[in-house]
Amino acid sequence: MARKFLYLIAACVVLIIAALLALRFWAEDLTEITFVPTADFTPQPPLRANIYADPDMWISRPGAGASDPVRWTPPGPEGEANAPDDSLHAAVFFIHPTSYWEKDRWNAPLEDKVSRERAELLVQGMASPFNRSPDIWIPRYRQAALGAFLTDDPRADQALDTAYRDLLEAFDYFISTVDKSEPIVLAGHSQGAYHLRALIRDRVAGTPLAGRIAAVYAIGWPVSLDHDLPLMNLPACVAPDQAGCLVSWLSLAEPANTKMLLAAYARRPGLDGEALGGSPFLCTNPLTGTAGGAADAKANTGTLLPDVKARTGTLVSGSVPARCGKDGFLYIGDPPDLGPFVLPGNNYHLYDIPLFWANLRSDFERRVKAWKPAH
Repeated sequence: MARKFLYLIAACVVLIIAALLALRFWAEDLTEITFVPTADFTPQPPLRANIYADPDMWISRPGAGASDPVRWTPPGPEGEANAPDDSLHAAVFFIHPTSYWEKDRWNAPLEDKVSRERAELLVQGMASPFNRSPDIWIPRYRQAALGAFLTDDPRADQALDTAYRDLLEAFDYFISTVDKSEPIVLAGHSQGAYHLRALIRDRVAGTPLAGRIAAVYAIGWPVSLDHDLPLMNLPACVAPDQAGCLVSWLSLAEPANTKMLLAAYARRPGLDGEALGGSPFLCTNPLTGTAGGAADAKANTGTLLPDVKARTGTLVSGSVPARCGKDGFLYIGDPPDLGPFVLPGNNYHLYDIPLFWANLRSDFERRVKAWKPAH
């Protein structure tokens, strides 16, 4: 009996080692098989006229009440110090990251229950650093499925175009509604940041809106210095109290494997239509508010440690450093234990904002306050 038990343990160890080796050497193939849709692309009809006047088309919007996920802040002494006080008036338009992880469609239905609830949880952790403003708008949209970023299938482009058309309508409604004297902050993570680049090119660059931009936070998708930034007509943020500029980073622990990230980056063209492969991209250090550079963990005023099951989290200061590498990625040292959603290659993509929750909160406040005296 003891011998059989030892054989069973040995077999389990072999299976675990085999699984780890498979993830190491075939992570990209396995991820593609898991998430890339197998269905045909179904063209989506235009949204009905003025649909974004419907409060249900917004995850967050002014006046939504206590159920609004963006009004959440981490509990505990540090969380209480960062509680929303509605004193920082800036109109914030935030595009949430991909919350549709299925492969049965290329675009998420607006009524899909799972992706709606997942988006609300992502917003709670990622958009809450901005909740010192009472004027935060986060639209629902027919987002492209996660797998659209893992393939060069032309259907992925169609899905992303569908999502972008929805966001243009949401943004136009947002602009028609907000106070024209307010500064504007534009933010997005992952798919949200991907679309935000084009939205700035098409709706902000070269228009009077450009003068109202206090800051742009395009986090979790590379912003090309050669092919994106010139068409957005905004500078990269080089000082912590600079307004009217752009912040971007992508987080990895060490040792890091950036192969999958660079492959995803190379699949999509820049805003100028040119290929992105090999193009340098912006790295803002969230601990310093500057482009490039390094800071040790003491500069981190609050990492959000999420408790996904309980839909909450706590803030811990001084635990995660940040260093912009020569390759444009943001390196955070040894892998911190934040939960189960670390991607292959020590990619902390889903934690880009929670890693620096309190620093982002302070960065937002500084840049809005820096904008106001000049305008």
